[in-house]
Amino acid sequence: MTPRPLSTAIALVLLVAPGFALAADATSADTGPERTTDLDAVTVTAKLEAARNALSPDIGSSQYSITAEDIERLPLGASTPLNQVLLQAPGVVQDSYGGIHVRGDHANLQYRINGVLIPESISGFGQSLDPRTIKSIKLLDGALPAQFGDRTAAVVDITTKSGVELGNGGSVGITGGSYGTLNPNASWWGSSGRWSWFVTGDYEQNKLGLENPVNSRDPEHDKTHQGKGFADLSYLIDENTRLSLLVGYANNRFQIPNNPGQTPAYDYLGSTDFDSSKLDENQRENTRFGTLVLQGSLGATSYQLSAGQRYSSVAFSPDVAGDLIFNGVASQVDRSNRANTVQADFSTPLGDAHTLRYGVYGNFEHAVASNNSYVFPADADGNQTSNAPVFIPDASRFHASTYAVYLQDEWKIGDDWTVNYGVRGDRYKAFGTTEGQLSPRLGVVWQASADTTVHAGYARYFTPPASELISTSDIALYDGTTNQQSTAGGATTPLSERSDYYDMGISQVVNEHLTLGLDTYYRKADRLQDEGQFGAAYVYSTFNYRYGRIRGAEFSADYSNGPVTAYFNVAYSKAMGKRVMTSLYNFDPDALAYAYDNWIHLDHDQKFTSSGGISYAIDDASRIGANYLFGSGLRTDTDTVPNGGELPSYFQLNLSAGHDFALSAHPLHAQVAVLNVLDRAYQLRDGGGIGVFAPQWAPRRGVYLSLQQDF
Repeated sequence: MTPRPLSTAIALVLLVAPGFALAADATSADTGPERTTDLDAVTVTAKLEAARNALSPDIGSSQYSITAEDIERLPLGASTPLNQVLLQAPGVVQDSYGGIHVRGDHANLQYRINGVLIPESISGFGQSLDPRTIKSIKLLDGALPAQFGDRTAAVVDITTKSGVELGNGGSVGITGGSYGTLNPNASWWGSSGRWSWFVTGDYEQNKLGLENPVNSRDPEHDKTHQGKGFADLSYLIDENTRLSLLVGYANNRFQIPNNPGQTPAYDYLGSTDFDSSKLDENQRENTRFGTLVLQGSLGATSYQLSAGQRYSSVAFSPDVAGDLIFNGVASQVDRSNRANTVQADFSTPLGDAHTLRYGVYGNFEHAVASNNSYVFPADADGNQTSNAPVFIPDASRFHASTYAVYLQDEWKIGDDWTVNYGVRGDRYKAFGTTEGQLSPRLGVVWQASADTTVHAGYARYFTPPASELISTSDIALYDGTTNQQSTAGGATTPLSERSDYYDMGISQVVNEHLTLGLDTYYRKADRLQDEGQFGAAYVYSTFNYRYGRIRGAEFSADYSNGPVTAYFNVAYSKAMGKRVMTSLYNFDPDALAYAYDNWIHLDHDQKFTSSGGISYAIDDASRIGANYLFGSGLRTDTDTVPNGGELPSYFQLNLSAGHDFALSAHPLHAQVAVLNVLDRAYQLRDGGGIGVFAPQWAPRRGVYLSLQQDF
C-alpha cells in the first residue's frame, strides 16, 4: 500500500474532529471554554474489541484456540515459527518447506488479522508473521459460516497484541544455538492519547533453511537469512470509531540444499562430470502487505471496513551448468502477484433472538510469471542431440478478480439451541472465463447440559485456484528439447473447486480442570484442487482431480490445574482423489492412466497425526515443559500405484526449561530448549509421490538458548 491513502485518511480524521476529546461528560459554562473529560482509552478499546468480535459467529465450525501464554510455554516460546505453533492444533499435518495441511487439504488456508483477510502469498504467508505479535489464534475449520469463503481448509484467525492493553514498553531478545542459529528480535508498544501502537521485528540466520535431502546432521549449501516485521497503528476517532493501519513485511533468502552423489545425465559443452554437492541454486521470497481499517459501531450495528494491498514475489536462480548436466534444463523462475482487496463486514441484532451478519469482499490480482530456461535440443525420444544449450524465454501475465457477498442470521432458540444459517455468493474471473456459485451454510449448536455442547454443520464451498501459484506457460515452446512435456491434452490452467462439507462434534467439560473434544467430518469435492512441486524451484503449482473424497476424526484434551497445563490431540484422516484433469503435462503418463480409473491417496495424506505437551511451573519464576509430534507418514509411490505407499512413522520429542532472573524492574527471561531430544532421524519425503521433487529429512537434535528482556 502506498502512503498516500493513509495520510489522506488520517488528515480527514483530524479535519473532521479537531480538538475532539473522548468524552464521558462535556459541559459548557458561561464564564469559560467548553471542558471535556477524556475517557479511559482501555475502556474505549475494550468496547471496540467487543464490537469487532460481534462480527464473527461461533456457530457450526470446529474451533481450537491458542493464546500468547500457550505460545510462551512451547520449547522455543515466541521464537517458534507460526507453522510450528499451528502444529499443536488437532488435524494439522507437518510437511517439508514449512508447509502444513489441515484436514486433508494441501494448503488452502485463510489468514485473518484482527478480522481482516490477508491474501496468501506465493511463499506461504504463515512464515511472514512473528508469533510475538499474537495475542490469540483461533483455528476454525469444518463447516464454516457464510462469512468465510475463498480459502476454506481452515481459517487462521489472529488477534494481535494491543499497546493500550500492554501499557508503554517494549522487549528485546535473542535466540541462538545449533545449526548456526542467530535470531534477534525487538518489539515496541504503547499508547498516547488517541494513538496506540504495537511494532515488532526479527531477523534469523541459520545453516538449516530447508530440509536436508539426505540423512546427515549438517546439510550442504543450506544457509538462510530471513527478516520480517509487523506494525499495528491505531487512532481512536471517537468512543465508537477506530482507524487502524496494519503493515507487514518479510524478506527471506534460501540456499537450496544439495544432494551429494547424483549421477550426471547430460553433456554440457563437452562436460559430463559435476559434483552435485557443489550446486549453487538459490531462492528469494518477499511478501509485504498493508491494510487501512475503519472499525466501530453505528447505533446497534457493528462494522469493519478495510482496503489494502498484498505484494508477493519469488525468484529461483539455477546453477546453469549443474542443472543442465543433471536435469537437462536450467530455469530462472520469477513470479510476482499483487492483490488489492476491499472488505466490509456488518452485524446488526434484531430483537433478542436474532443477529444479522452481512458483508462483501473483493480481491483484484495481477500476476506475472517468467520461466526463462536453458535446454538441449532433443530428438522425438527425448535424447540429447547437441551439447550446446538453447535459451527459451517464457513469460506470462494475467488478471484475476474475486467478488463475494454473504448474508447470515444467528437465531437463538430458547436457552439451549442456536442456529446460524446463511448463504454466500462467489464470483471468480480469470483467463477469459467466469465461474461462480451460490453456497448455502447451516450450523447448529445444542447446549445439551451445562457441561456438554454439541455442534453440527453443513457448508457448500467454492474455492478459486490460488492465482499466485498459476503460471500460464506455453508448453509447446519446449517441443524438440530435453524439457519437452510427455503428456498433452486437458486444461493447462486449474479450475475452481466445488465441495460439500459435513461436520459434527461434541465438547465435554469433565470438571473445572479437564475438557475433552471429539469432531468428525466428511467432504465430497468436484474438481478437487491439489498442489505439487514440478521443478527445482521451491514453488508449488495447482492442479485438479475430477473427484475428491476426504473424511476424518479428531480428539482433543486440555487440562489445567494450578502449576500444570497440558494438551493432547490425535487425528485420523483419509484424503483420496481420482482422475487428474488439469495440468496433465506435469505428470508421468503411467500415473495419469492409473489415477484415471482408480482412487489414489493425495500425496499429503497422513492417516494418523498427534501432538501434545505439558508445562509445569515450579514457582513464579521457573517452568519446565515438553511437547511432541507424531505422524504415521506422508505418501510415496509404489512400483504400480502413485501415492500408494506410506513413509515410516515418526516421533519427535522436545524439552525446555525457563527461569526469570530478577535483575531489574523487569526480569530477564532465559529459556533452554532441546528439539528432537532423542535425535530421531526421520524422513518427511523420499522424493516419491505426485508433485514431490526431492527427498526431505527432518532436522536432527538441536539445542537453543533464548534471552528476552522487557522494558
